[in-house]
Amino acid sequence: MAQRHWLITGVSSGFGRIMAERLLARGDRVAGTVRDLSVMDGLKAQYGERLWLTKLDLSETGTIRDMVDRAWGALGRVDVVVSNAGYGLMGAAEELTDEQVCHQIDTNLLGSIQLIRATLPHLRAQGGGRILQLSSMGGQVAFPGGSLYHATKWGVEGFVEAVAQEVEVFGIGCTIIEPGGARTDFRHRSARLGPVLAAYDASPSRMVNRVIADTNRLSPGDPVKMVEAMIASVDQTPAPRRLALGSDAYRAMHAQLSARLEALGAQRELACSTDVLAGPDAESAQPWYAATVSKRP
Repeated sequence: MAQRHWLITGVSSGFGRIMAERLLARGDRVAGTVRDLSVMDGLKAQYGERLWLTKLDLSETGTIRDMVDRAWGALGRVDVVVSNAGYGLMGAAEELTDEQVCHQIDTNLLGSIQLIRATLPHLRAQGGGRILQLSSMGGQVAFPGGSLYHATKWGVEGFVEAVAQEVEVFGIGCTIIEPGGARTDFRHRSARLGPVLAAYDASPSRMVNRVIADTNRLSPGDPVKMVEAMIASVDQTPAPRRLALGSDAYRAMHAQLSARLEALGAQRELACSTDVLAGPDAESAQPWYAATVSKRP
């Protein structure tokens, strides 16, 4: 296999670190971002020029385009962009501070959007490439206590879903990665909680506080196997639009989507009755977006 060049945000730990290690071990080149360069000293010493590193705080969106330009300059080209950096802000919506809300959106949503936007001119100029956007089963399913995290993941999935259709003509493929719980340090290192309001002790949102506090609770997902599946997806043509990873992700997403389809089906008659031409001919009308909607799941 020919050497590939990868740009990965957030390579200091979790999926990003595992991916960087496995790619470097097989001979690829990696441009990685971290908030603290010192945590990468060992990997940098081992792989030298094949690992290019720079500091990046994804919430500082004004610095992203310069980082992308420098990464392309260092590697010459980037075959795969992995938008991985992010974290989970947990707690009932009312409990979170305004500052926490803004930082979560700036990091997970706006940071991911601006990263992808910054890479598109380079990918077009070189004739194509792949974008892997790390989401979560939380981009399809919502649980109490995760409202702001879900808002960013549902938001970025909608963004990538549209962008994928915009850029396919340029040979750029986009895949949304939707892992379930994995045995990384996400819950006990990356996740953050809002202040606790006693009124919410009776709310199901308090579940997330207990889950994060319980260090003995193990997630089912193997992060190495998940990363291997992410890497392997780059060899699939066309690019899979979504990649569900983990039995918990599959079960939760399948149940949620099935319930939504059932609820939608029950509203078919009502939905069609509100058209200008209500009745049997309503569904044959062509909406303005009909020609642009991708038929591929």
